[in-house]
Amino acid sequence: MSASISLTPPNFASLEQALKHYFGYEQFRPGQRQIIEAALQKQDLLVIMPTGGGKSLCFQLPALLQPGLTVVVSPLIALMQDQVQALQDNGIGATFLNSSLSAAETRQREASVFRGEVKLLYVAPERLLGDRFLPLLDQINARVGVTAFAIDEAHCVSEWGHDFRPEYRQLRTLRDRYPEVPVLALTATATDRVRQDIVAQLELNQPVVHVASFNRQNLYYEVRLKPRGAYSELLQFVQQTPGSGIIYCLSRRRVDELTAQLQRDGIAALPYHAGLDDQTRRENQIRFIRDDVRVMVATVAFGMGINKPDVRFVVHYDAPRNLEGYYQESGRAGRDGEAARCILFFGYGDIKTAEYLIDQKPDPNEQRIARQQLRQVIDYAEGTDCRRRIQLGYFGERFEGGCNNCDNCLHPQPIEDWTIEAQKFLSCVARCREKFGMNHIIDVLRGSKNQKVMQYRHNELSTYGIGKDRTADMWRTLGRSLLHQGLVAETTDGFPVLRLNALSWEVLRKQRSVAIAVPRAVDEMETTSSTRAEIEVLFGRLRHLRKQLADEQSVPPYVVFADSSLKLMAQLQPQTLEQFSKISGVGSHKLKQYGDRFIAEIRAYRQEQGLTLLPLVAPSTRPVPAPPPSTASAASPTHLLTLELHQQGCSPADIAEKRNLRLSTIYDHLGILIESGHPINVTELVPVERQQQICHAIQTVGDDSLRSIRDKLGETFDYNEIRLVRAAWRRSLDPAPNSGLE
Repeated sequence: MSASISLTPPNFASLEQALKHYFGYEQFRPGQRQIIEAALQKQDLLVIMPTGGGKSLCFQLPALLQPGLTVVVSPLIALMQDQVQALQDNGIGATFLNSSLSAAETRQREASVFRGEVKLLYVAPERLLGDRFLPLLDQINARVGVTAFAIDEAHCVSEWGHDFRPEYRQLRTLRDRYPEVPVLALTATATDRVRQDIVAQLELNQPVVHVASFNRQNLYYEVRLKPRGAYSELLQFVQQTPGSGIIYCLSRRRVDELTAQLQRDGIAALPYHAGLDDQTRRENQIRFIRDDVRVMVATVAFGMGINKPDVRFVVHYDAPRNLEGYYQESGRAGRDGEAARCILFFGYGDIKTAEYLIDQKPDPNEQRIARQQLRQVIDYAEGTDCRRRIQLGYFGERFEGGCNNCDNCLHPQPIEDWTIEAQKFLSCVARCREKFGMNHIIDVLRGSKNQKVMQYRHNELSTYGIGKDRTADMWRTLGRSLLHQGLVAETTDGFPVLRLNALSWEVLRKQRSVAIAVPRAVDEMETTSSTRAEIEVLFGRLRHLRKQLADEQSVPPYVVFADSSLKLMAQLQPQTLEQFSKISGVGSHKLKQYGDRFIAEIRAYRQEQGLTLLPLVAPSTRPVPAPPPSTASAASPTHLLTLELHQQGCSPADIAEKRNLRLSTIYDHLGILIESGHPINVTELVPVERQQQICHAIQTVGDDSLRSIRDKLGETFDYNEIRLVRAAWRRSLDPAPNSGLE
């Protein structure tokens, strides 16, 4: 393979340096670094990483660090065009070949590939496997070199996947034709069965398999009851929540009606559904992506392949058909990692509609599975446990504790010890020989004399009637909570049968207690309305500038800068190019392309507000307390902003609210600042006697694991205070933690 024409990749001291140069980010997201290292070692890879986890960067950065061309297979024209646009705006050689191009444009792009000007070439599977393209690819491989094949949306390979495409099956011919070229398969969701099918169909060679957590920590989940006047509540939510949003409806008619209502009430909204012609759908999609309109009202057909990372809210105005669909659709919010809100309006009228649609299915097996999926949606909506725990449990991922970023965690129902009731419930499951579902178990517990109970002679069991003191709804709440906590299992083949597991037996043997959130009576429930702070003036001005620059180049605004970068600009207010280069998302190319314009806007704002202006030529820093010289690199700008608010007297909770971050994130910042040598008095945050107990535990078990320290201390201590004391402990052992490091 000759690489004589390909561009020689620049040398970087570290992967992080390359990340900052090309994409403007200081550090990798979880899992990215390990995947990229494996890709650079030319290993086959299977990457399962949820939407917003940063899958694309896992093949884009290795492509830039190696000679030759990386071919990216993508099934969606809109998605490949968006990704190429974003790469080009970062000064990266990327292009696509698809049916939207003329013959002349295609020849022009092929020529640029042969000149070595392209590092990433996006193609659809149909074109890749075409009679004309494969010989062309042979020539490219001979002259430029094919570095890797990246198969995006790899679940399309499997007939067990949710979007099977037969042409993807033929991609195995790449392995036969180019046996030495590594293959990277990437997708957002895949069951174990689908993963095995992907490996087999693409003939991956001993692939490194990376399955990331499905936990999207930046998403807030909430379920609201859907009263008759639900539209007024929806309108208020949209008016009070800044940024772009998607509202999902089940029917085309509901989409059109809701769009018209929002437009009458002054909301810039457009519809999207299969009843619109292709041109209208395409135009509406482009206007939404480019922030010409704020809200898209759509059926679930909208969203696949939409590479818009700054969607700030997703509302399901109708109940979703299943939890997997809900996870995927709500997951289109906050793909940039910034805070976003996912609201589900739940009404029992929607359930009747869903049941009617299920009854229309001709296949009894499909009906049975659809009913179980619908019941799981109802369990989610009515559940009192952490929403995130319920969702992740659906995907087989265990989640301990609460997320503190859902309605059930932030506004919890009263917690009660229901260990005895749980033992009764699980004992009844055992005595019914683990062959029945939840409703039957509740009937036995409450002493029902219905036909099914009497038929199986379950009225003769010792657990018959021992639960008469609780209502059926209360037993159902317990049963759901046991499922959500993993204390009992349930089959998922359309016949929802309860089964005991190892944790169930711990409860029955009195080795584990059970606490559940008990719903208040309806008349005791508090009526709350979610309000969000108005967007800051400077952030609004920077968004306006971003939109202006994007329109000048005919690109979506997020291609210029992500919301997260604009927020940091508004918070840190860089006034020089040196300061601006430190903003996350500002790479070398964007610094040159946009730096002066954004700095001018920030300086104009500061001048209008009567704030200090720094000399443009001086390499100055933001006016926050300066860290010790030896530790300056240990804390990033976001950490320093937390430090400034702390020194203004804000509590960690106040800082979390002001910055719209999780409380645990603020404690992480404070811990890093303490270890870096910044002046933070731990005694103001953790009482001296508790510090002493934590230090004693660290001396006993070491400082490597927060969990080990907490296990030693007991549940009366929380991880946040342990994190701060451990940071101070480490700092005391090494007064100059960065000494000796380059």
